[in-house]
Amino acid sequence: MTMAKLCAVLLAAAAIWGSAEAAEVQKTVPESALQVRLSYAPLVRKVAPAVVNIYARKVVRSRQISPLFNDPFFSRFFGNGLGPSISRERVQNSLGSGVIIDADGMIITNNHVIEGADEITVVLSDRREFNAIIVRTDEPTDLAVLKVDTNNESLPFLEFHDSDELEVGDLVLAIGNPFGVGQTVTSGIVSALARTQIGDTNYASFIQTDAAINPGNSGGALIGMDGRLVGINTAIFSKSGGSQGIGFAIPSNMVRTVIAGKAVGGRLVRPWLGAWGQGVSADIAATLGMKRPKGVLVKEVYKGGPAFDAGLRPGDVILSVAGHTVDDPNALTYRIATLSVGTSAKLLVLRKGRDETLHLKLSPPPETPPRNLRELTGEHPLTGSTVANMSPALADELGLGSFEPGVYILDLNRRSFAARMGFRPGDRLVSINSVNINSVSSLQNLLTKNSARWSISIKRGGKVLKLVIDR
Repeated sequence: MTMAKLCAVLLAAAAIWGSAEAAEVQKTVPESALQVRLSYAPLVRKVAPAVVNIYARKVVRSRQISPLFNDPFFSRFFGNGLGPSISRERVQNSLGSGVIIDADGMIITNNHVIEGADEITVVLSDRREFNAIIVRTDEPTDLAVLKVDTNNESLPFLEFHDSDELEVGDLVLAIGNPFGVGQTVTSGIVSALARTQIGDTNYASFIQTDAAINPGNSGGALIGMDGRLVGINTAIFSKSGGSQGIGFAIPSNMVRTVIAGKAVGGRLVRPWLGAWGQGVSADIAATLGMKRPKGVLVKEVYKGGPAFDAGLRPGDVILSVAGHTVDDPNALTYRIATLSVGTSAKLLVLRKGRDETLHLKLSPPPETPPRNLRELTGEHPLTGSTVANMSPALADELGLGSFEPGVYILDLNRRSFAARMGFRPGDRLVSINSVNINSVSSLQNLLTKNSARWSISIKRGGKVLKLVIDR
């Protein structure tokens, strides 16, 4: 080793380890992005006051039946579980986190944190407490917007970061109240993006992080190194109930969509594509002459819907929406959902080996035909079932992908005759006594006719089943 190289090594070592005098120098506020990376403390001091604890309380009523009426003798008269009972009430508490998103006290959290709550208390990091009201809930994305009365006092809040700018490997902080121990900060990196196979929602496209997330962190903040909000922590992958190094957050762009979106009848109105398909597998890619699997192969297009009007047809492969690639149906649904009704977006599609650009005008799913929701009563096999005409709007509310028009059973009274006959929510009623059912009105007309035998055809899981009932 030359003398010059030796000197360079010694100088580098001195810079890393420092001297005894340097160790005594007091900490100062970092003055550059490089210095911030040496400690998260300045960043945490800035953002932590905007992350809150949320305590939700609801009264749960339970019905207790005397053990006496479980005796077979009494069951003959009252039926199983139908004897006299005592109603009891108990208070159920849930704990979570939330993020203040404006100085006037608007707060975002997870819907499951406050779902069904009779009373919601928000506690700031400085121990101030506020009662909160629910402004909006959105079950499909598991988000809820709350509001507290600040008495004209400004609260600390976080600004949004464009979650589409995140890259795998970016540093992030997770802030929340795990296990109710108090505000806690954990650090990690973005370990994956656009995780769509998590949870049971069609709008899933989660940020995955190895920052420790535990029960109680739900609704808390995932922070980028610029101090802005990149996501709302919502779930963990765990076999033990604790952090296993895999946590998931709802991207900030989806959060902004829920906050800014318009609601009709208490439900958020989202753009609707009006087309359904499947991810492109290796076999499909080979059949289509693609070099690698990518995109969503369109299988169905709703006639008269936005996709149909844009020129999308079965057999097309959707490669991207508004410049963002999509590789499975959930990613496609997410990208459409983050856009605004009334705007337009470009679809890049592969058609017969060539790329084409389609212009999609974004509109909400139509309520055509009107759902005509009805609970059926009377002396017939469907008594106790709730039925409706299926429409794009109703299918969207139910989280369905593709659907067939027709009359569907949406709900059943569990003690009803229809439930005992084996009908299920989701069944499509095809015909009664060989007469096709085209609407709820036609169904009701058919049920008014007295019959000694009922022959009812339903469609379930792609199969047509027939039920014959003799009176």
